[in-house]
Amino acid sequence: MFEFIRPEIQQYFVESDKDGTPFSREIRSLVYQKAKGVRDTIAFGTKNDITAIGYEFSYHSLAPKHVREDENKVIFGGDCTKPYSASRLNISGISFGAISPNAIRALNKGAKIGNFAHNTGEGAISPYHLENGGDIIWQIGTGYFGCRYKNGRFNPEAFAENSSDDIVKMVELKLSQGAKPAHGGILPGVKVTEEIARIPMLEAGVDAISPPMHPEFSTPIGLLEFLAKLKNLCGGKPVGIKLCIGHRGEFMALCKAMIATGIIPDFITVDGAEGGTGAAPLIFADKVGTPINEAIIFVHNVLVGAGLRNRMRLIASGKVATGYDMLTKIALGADTCNAARAMMFALGCIQSLQCNTDKCPTGIATQNKHRWKSLDVPDKSLRVSNFHRRVLSDFSEIVGGLGLSSPEELDASHVRKYTDIGVSKSFAEIYPMAKTGELLDPAAQGVYADLWKSAKAESFN
Repeated sequence: MFEFIRPEIQQYFVESDKDGTPFSREIRSLVYQKAKGVRDTIAFGTKNDITAIGYEFSYHSLAPKHVREDENKVIFGGDCTKPYSASRLNISGISFGAISPNAIRALNKGAKIGNFAHNTGEGAISPYHLENGGDIIWQIGTGYFGCRYKNGRFNPEAFAENSSDDIVKMVELKLSQGAKPAHGGILPGVKVTEEIARIPMLEAGVDAISPPMHPEFSTPIGLLEFLAKLKNLCGGKPVGIKLCIGHRGEFMALCKAMIATGIIPDFITVDGAEGGTGAAPLIFADKVGTPINEAIIFVHNVLVGAGLRNRMRLIASGKVATGYDMLTKIALGADTCNAARAMMFALGCIQSLQCNTDKCPTGIATQNKHRWKSLDVPDKSLRVSNFHRRVLSDFSEIVGGLGLSSPEELDASHVRKYTDIGVSKSFAEIYPMAKTGELLDPAAQGVYADLWKSAKAESFN
């Protein structure tokens, strides 16, 4: 009995404001306060040890500036026939099936109210994504849910039909995700109802497993050719990829393929190994993949060194819950950020860690109608919109506090980290920074150049 109620005892009676994983009670409370529109200030100073090894912070300016609201919009697909003006903060991929119909409705309505985007996750576009008119980023995974034949291969006709809807603003091809890279997706059979099975074309009651890799291509050049096919089928909307960084030479091989083919993704979403999921093997979640800060600055540097950075946008996804989380990611090279679990907190998630059991007590991560029907869509959608607006406001205020007029002025020198007792360094000092086009020089040297020379556009191996 005590084993059964141990998590609740821990969460409600034992953990302090700094305890609780993956998100501390302090961060969860901050999200709830912003979502509800109540006071989120504190008294008596920070509770953090601000000189602890690993602590991140920024230097402020004695001449703070005002950041205009329009600085938090970014154009994706500038050379597309249908470019998209995106918010700097959007909802990361959470599939219908992983979360309930009312959770999808509330997230999408919140996106509509706040004028930001809602990523579908790999579980296909459901009717609940379309009810309230919020902008959609359609994510396609290795199972091609919503655009597949019965044998699991890609169905171009189904893709063209679904992607032609005006509510679909961009298409994201998922190669891997941070919580379970190289593993594929998992939707437990207990969540695969008749309705869920019908939308992505699955079998009810059976675990929905998307394969670890795409059956439509196996090489960097093949991946880019598939992207070009998607872009043609969707009528010229921005098309990009999502991945968690693993072997660094493989990403460099992809960049070499971009140079060789001239096919450039409109955006790359970089997912950190600390990213969330409703179901993942423990070892994959704990031990595989690259953390988001290290990953985003690596991708940014390689694209700069290859002369490709100004031709695409970068999205950072991985444990983004505050304005300062956004600042660190954008300073390290991202253009925008995605958040999933923080948006779920805004819906009312209490981090009960029951996502994979279909017994979510708040009606978010469940297909049990008795649980999810009590989730109040009008109320929760306002909370999602409130959270988005107030986090963006915090982000802008911090950027201005550093003496900058725009997030475009942020770089790795604006974030510092304690690397030893009494020693802090900027991220620009911690990580080697590439110069534009330097990897294209045959005489280039250094950690990036050595890996670059061994990468080949024809193979990920």
